[in-house]
Amino acid sequence: MRLTCAAVSLLLLAGCSSYRTDPMQITQVPTDRLLAFQTPVEGGGLIVVNRDMGGLGSGCYIAVHVDRQLAARIGIGEVASFQVPSGDRIVGIGIDETDDTLCSKGSLRREKAAHIEQGQSEHFRIISDNREGFALLADQPDAQ
Repeated sequence: MRLTCAAVSLLLLAGCSSYRTDPMQITQVPTDRLLAFQTPVEGGGLIVVNRDMGGLGSGCYIAVHVDRQLAARIGIGEVASFQVPSGDRIVGIGIDETDDTLCSKGSLRREKAAHIEQGQSEHFRIISDNREGFALLADQPDAQ
């Protein structure tokens, strides 16, 4: 009986980890949640952020920051693109502080550096797992 309870508990916890969204199911973040970096920049590039599917935090938006400025509120299975000047950029995720529910009461800050060349795209992926919470990973465009 203990073994069965332990196995069921592990299966339930494993269900909280995220998984890569099927390319046919990825949706664009609606324009009302795209808050900055939407105007093309001459000589600039593109930052693309995709959020995995999964149970952990699935009812909450994650704030996406570019150069520590709130750029979007992203839900599960969504992708957002940001037009940025070329050069070194900081891409980050955090708690959606505009939310007035429990989703805004936690603590989250993850950041990655990105070097953008003219016409280049840098891709990132937001994942979640039951042990470490949310993470921001560099990703390959052909992997999406």
